[in-house]
Amino acid sequence: MTDLKTSYLGLELKNPVIVGSCGLTNSVENIKKLEENGAGAVVLKSIFEEQISMEIGSFDTGTLEHTEGYDYISEYTKQHNLNKYIKLIKELKKEVSIPVIASINCITSGEWASFAETIQSAGADALELNIFILPGDFKNKGENIERIYFDIIKNVEKKISIPFSIKISSYFSGLANTIFNLSLTSVSGIVLFNRFYNPDIDIDKLEVVSAGIYSSQSENAMPLRWIGILSDHAKCDLVSSTGVHNGKDVVKNILVGAKAVQVVTSIYKNGPEYIKTILNEIEEWMREHNYSTLNDFRGKLSRDKVKDPQVFERVQFMKYFSS
Repeated sequence: MTDLKTSYLGLELKNPVIVGSCGLTNSVENIKKLEENGAGAVVLKSIFEEQISMEIGSFDTGTLEHTEGYDYISEYTKQHNLNKYIKLIKELKKEVSIPVIASINCITSGEWASFAETIQSAGADALELNIFILPGDFKNKGENIERIYFDIIKNVEKKISIPFSIKISSYFSGLANTIFNLSLTSVSGIVLFNRFYNPDIDIDKLEVVSAGIYSSQSENAMPLRWIGILSDHAKCDLVSSTGVHNGKDVVKNILVGAKAVQVVTSIYKNGPEYIKTILNEIEEWMREHNYSTLNDFRGKLSRDKVKDPQVFERVQFMKYFSS
């Protein structure tokens, strides 16, 4: 008999399939369907710092005679968005039994710490801080950007006692070193990697447009590699995100050391019922290979445990073609 239980952020999950932050996790009705079909946990659709900032910026400040007027509008907008989020969390805690992980998409280290405290008070089981700062300003040094990540963690840890993770990109000059140092902080988990808006070009309209929003399975190569490299060294849970589409993908990520995975695209394309298919594929593989628990094979193919650790290194690409 197979047992799919795992732990993530100190929470017990009935299986490693977490539905990641997206439009599928923005309502009680949707999340109840995800739970009914076997989701181990859900990450709520993020409350976006950028979105709230843009809403505030959309007001015509010229119509406000006093700065207090703008301050009031600013505070109301923030509080209104936060109140809707808090209401969702409270309702979910009455309706579902799986862990509910709130999500804040933040780009600064400011007042989001106090928002985290409010989210904790609403009953969220954990918090995911989705942090991505594009290193596109050639005047801004890498260490200045990296410092923001650590500042956000420090500010949040002062405010909450529930476990929290950070979801990051691969845009660091020393990725392994940065992830390891982040794992030494108070974070309980690191999610690799966040997926963000990518531009494309409409050559007929001569416009910059959005590229495809869905991930492809090939994109899982990045988290697969870095979890494989770091799982034996990081001091917190590592979770794979982006490109996890089926049960075999889940197995691959656990084999390199992931504690769980986040799935979005395949649920969008196939519906909540597809979670059952993913779980069945994991169980079938485990039976074929005589594994009864996830821990029986977790990390079995990490870099430190395989015969040829260079398969995780970039230079292996050149060796493959030269031979």
